[in-house]
Amino acid sequence: MSLPNASIKVTHFIIGGFDTVNRPIAVGVVILIIYILAVFANTVNILFIIFDKRLHKPMYLLVCNLAVVDIIYTSSATPTMIGVLLADVNTISYVECLIQMCVFHLAMVMERFALAIMAFDRLIAIIFPFHYHSYLTNTRTVFLTYILWIIGCGTVVLFPATVIPLPHCTLRLKYNFCDYAAIMRTTCVNVDEYFNQSAIWSFFILFFTFTFICLSYCGILFFVKLSSNNDKKKMGSTLVSHAICVTCFYSPIFIIVILTRFGVVLSLDERQGLLIGNILGPSLVNPFVYCLRTTEIKNKIVKIFKQILRFL
Repeated sequence: MSLPNASIKVTHFIIGGFDTVNRPIAVGVVILIIYILAVFANTVNILFIIFDKRLHKPMYLLVCNLAVVDIIYTSSATPTMIGVLLADVNTISYVECLIQMCVFHLAMVMERFALAIMAFDRLIAIIFPFHYHSYLTNTRTVFLTYILWIIGCGTVVLFPATVIPLPHCTLRLKYNFCDYAAIMRTTCVNVDEYFNQSAIWSFFILFFTFTFICLSYCGILFFVKLSSNNDKKKMGSTLVSHAICVTCFYSPIFIIVILTRFGVVLSLDERQGLLIGNILGPSLVNPFVYCLRTTEIKNKIVKIFKQILRFL
């Protein structure tokens, strides 16, 4: 129920999610280091793939897309958290808050789509190795990626369309940055109905992408079972790389979105901790997984380090 008489004009929000943190400087430094490493590692991956024509293949184009998504995802909220913890800048304008909400949720949706399409890529590569490059060309890969970005943008439009018309009763955000839940809790309405609607939307995308990934894994594992030992090792390595990224991203999401619907009670600090882990964890792990487990990228890094050492 709306309470329009209690509403206030909002020009900015006060971020209060870190009010209970005992050592804000230490937490801020840790987050800053992880953020720098994540952005640097993903940028290196992108540059390697762009400037090395040998890596202009569907798999590496999808790795490049994942790196772009990771940079957007971690940059959507981390600079705000660092500003609050290290510089005590705990205010954000209304417009900036809405932009941050849209970018954050877009990146979260695109992370799910990116991991799903990468699972599909590996499924085609393993089951149809001789027809892989005819089935999944660079043009088709880029086109499919564009389509997913358009779908992602379309789904995120629902959030500002819901939030903007609502009156606000407080300027204080209980969360660490601006996401849909944080802004909704500042409004003068009963948020349960809105949260149920967003939960259905989130569950649908979560269920669709995760189920698609699981089905792709089942197809890969079934085919691996019929393959020779040498092929099994190569296919297993490919599957492990992707599985690490999927586990790192989906584990906190399942706890926040699914388990809480089945009676698991999370405190606000626990929820925020899981959300921060979900933002920083995949963005840091993904580039290192694909750097260390992808021969072409790993060899290029080793070559560059050897040149640097030779120069020194």
